[in-house]
Amino acid sequence: MNNASSLIKGFAEQLINASSLKTTDSVYLINRILAYTKQTDFDIAAPIADGELLELMDQVVELGIANYASNGEDINADILGANLMNLILPLPSIVNQQFWAQYKVSPQAATDAFYQQSQLVNYIKTREIARNIEFPYTSKYGNLQITINLSKPEKDPKAIAAAQKVKSNSYPICQLCLENEGYAGRLNYPARANHRVIRLTLGGEPWYFQYSPYAYYNEHAIVFAKEHRPMVVNGVNIRRLFEFVRLFPNYFIGSNADLPIVGGSILTHDHFQAGRYNMPMAQAEIETNITIPGIELSSAGIVKWPMSVIRLRDSNYEKLIQASELIMQRWQNFTYQAQGIVAYTEDGTRHHTVTPIVRMHDTVYEIDLVLRDNNTSVQYPDGIFHPHQDVQHIKKENIGLIEVMGLAILPPRLVPEMEEVKSFLLGITNYVNPIHQQWADKLKMDHKAITVTNVDAIINTAIGATFTRVLEDAGVFKHTPAGRAAFKVFITSLA
Repeated sequence: MNNASSLIKGFAEQLINASSLKTTDSVYLINRILAYTKQTDFDIAAPIADGELLELMDQVVELGIANYASNGEDINADILGANLMNLILPLPSIVNQQFWAQYKVSPQAATDAFYQQSQLVNYIKTREIARNIEFPYTSKYGNLQITINLSKPEKDPKAIAAAQKVKSNSYPICQLCLENEGYAGRLNYPARANHRVIRLTLGGEPWYFQYSPYAYYNEHAIVFAKEHRPMVVNGVNIRRLFEFVRLFPNYFIGSNADLPIVGGSILTHDHFQAGRYNMPMAQAEIETNITIPGIELSSAGIVKWPMSVIRLRDSNYEKLIQASELIMQRWQNFTYQAQGIVAYTEDGTRHHTVTPIVRMHDTVYEIDLVLRDNNTSVQYPDGIFHPHQDVQHIKKENIGLIEVMGLAILPPRLVPEMEEVKSFLLGITNYVNPIHQQWADKLKMDHKAITVTNVDAIINTAIGATFTRVLEDAGVFKHTPAGRAAFKVFITSLA
């Protein structure tokens, strides 16, 4: 590790090189770094350390942690790192001014600049995201994408214990609230000093646009309401989705469902997810054309996809909103007992909603409405239209917006568990985690010639096939004669 003075000078120089700051800002920068790291000694004549910006940031953070420890204090590495990188970020008002100035050039120029800025200051965790394991899988529905998520850090047991001693805090109310912009963070809450959001107006009220720190795909964005209120999928929010793609035609945008089991991990704050990425479902074809009674559209149809998806297209999004509201209203009240589809249980609980996704192709708007049902049963206590027990060894979490579109986000536990499966298939060991035993036995039976060369491909293909089954489980109308007949009954109910 570099001498402390050399390190701080090198880091300050890289901050200047990476930003609009000038060499005349170097003394100020050095003094701020000294303050953040509690470094009291500094040699003006020390040589300037070489290194990449984030590399030097890591070393400065280590220096700060050591200095805090010598004073009998603790400092969270992420909090210190965010404070240091915030030194080159303009205030929110200026970031917004710059964004909308770039927008006049083009929407993509604005999002490109904002995305690059968010990466530069380590708000988007590019190095952590690079750890994710990714591979494709060719299914009968098209190419799916599998990701084993290794980017989010595991919680340190010491940090968990320390967090339990911290007085509970209701500010910010949640991790999506506007009040996170510039928030320092705390032991049990992420650092957001280097966080900026773009102000928007959607549906006649303030909404905000930001990037996800641990992106699951290119330019993974979050669009959220100013008001902390529960998720809702209705005509008003469908309109907001269309207004967003009109502003940013290079992005898709979608909403998680607004019910437990079929929704995402955050139901308490109204928000959408967006991005500049061609999801697998977006590439899927229409397998059955349909008509929407009383609303003439450019096209409408059932998508060839493991889940139950209706796709609508037209150059007039007012007609698409009208058609979407009709479909949502009919689906909310549609019951088909033979397929286990029940709109309301006897206590009046609603069980039907949709996962909507909106895109723009030149001048044509497109919306996919994925039909969702969150009923449970004795046979399927986690959800009738949720990954069933025999595939939960791979994926047991909710099937949210991202998975619906064909991008699997699988848990990090699979990495060591698949190493065990690999050793089992190669005959190195007889032990496999019991949750994978039946699956591993079948793989061994189905593949007679398993070698070091092909074992990874065999396992990856099996994971992809299992994820396909996960999506089929989540589909309300199955790809069977009975399922297709039931889907036809629902389409007929639109009249």
